[in-house]
Amino acid sequence: MKTSTLTRVGLTVAMSAALATMSFTSKAQHGQDVSAPHKSEAQQDKDDKKEQKGEKKEAKEQQQKQHRLSQQQQQERIREQKRLLAEYNQRIAQQQAIALRDAQQLEKQKRLAHYRYQQAYYEQLRQQQARLANDRHDYDNDPFYYTPPTYQYRRGDAYYQTNQYGADQLRQASNTGYQKGYQAGRADKQDHWRFDYRGSFAYQDANYGFDGRYVRQDDYNYYFREGFQRGYEDGYYGRRTYGSNANGSDSLFGAVLNMILNLQPLQQ
Repeated sequence: MKTSTLTRVGLTVAMSAALATMSFTSKAQHGQDVSAPHKSEAQQDKDDKKEQKGEKKEAKEQQQKQHRLSQQQQQERIREQKRLLAEYNQRIAQQQAIALRDAQQLEKQKRLAHYRYQQAYYEQLRQQQARLANDRHDYDNDPFYYTPPTYQYRRGDAYYQTNQYGADQLRQASNTGYQKGYQAGRADKQDHWRFDYRGSFAYQDANYGFDGRYVRQDDYNYYFREGFQRGYEDGYYGRRTYGSNANGSDSLFGAVLNMILNLQPLQQ
């Protein structure tokens, strides 16, 4: 190969290297990650997903506004809720007196474990009534009162409808019932007392944990007792047939809870 040809080749290679170095330096100076160009694609994908999530959230909020109850329907719900709340307040005051009387009976029977259980239950009722007496609930901004029904459930021979907030209250009733039932069953077992969940004041009262909202009191009572009966059986016999304990809290298994409630989505 001629010397002139070799010279031209050498110059071409040198110029290409210089241009590549200048490009690398320029990108580095402008903060670009020249070592991993695929990162920009990953960031774009992340931004796209974030944008899609925002669009879905906006669409959901828009849909909720479209299915929102009218102002008249909302006010009717609020008026009915306040009426039921006043009735519940009277009821829970009466139940406190009964709880104290039953506690005295337990003490006479030397059922000390159940007596302690009963005292704790009574204290909860007292706190619930105190909260009701100082009710400052913001009804107008509570989504329960403007959200239409989304579920149907059957209790006895009648069908009822509720929304997500009411459904959550029914779930709480069942799980709270299971928890208190488990404790009552263990207490009776410790006292060497007969198997008798119906004889427990907690089963008869069935208001533990109820704040008087979103569902009728008789609905809460019914599902509390459904959970209580199963919890009492598990506690009395020292097993976990219907529920479990997670992080110190007793609750029903999901399949058992679904069977009890049998919530059916309404066709929108």
